[in-house]
Amino acid sequence: LATMALANADVTNVVASKAFLSKNIKIIDVRTPAEWASTGIIKGAYTIMFFDDRGEAKEAAFRAKINKIIKKNEKFAIICRTGARTTAIAKMLDNDYDIINLQGGMVRLMQEGYKPVPYKR
Repeated sequence: LATMALANADVTNVVASKAFLSKNIKIIDVRTPAEWASTGIIKGAYTIMFFDDRGEAKEAAFRAKINKIIKKNEKFAIICRTGARTTAIAKMLDNDYDIINLQGGMVRLMQEGYKPVPYKR
């Protein structure tokens, strides 16, 4: 899967960790509003769904939203619950983006003791 992801996008895979969060890199949380409300989010993360509640990719809408946040050639991270969705997303995006896939997702961060902040709509 990692090889396929590299063929379609410029992706760096990094294990989600509290140490990574101390870097000055924008993080896009691609989970659902129900997930954000259930566990909270990373402080300062942008909450933008890629897949709708039925699991359908909304790539054009996602790109439009991140293009308002991410500058051209700016490296940014994406996170989901475990890393499965972000791996799929990386495969769908082209070389317009320099993506860090946070492997293990929020589950990994919380196992490490990270305390998310409450999600506010």
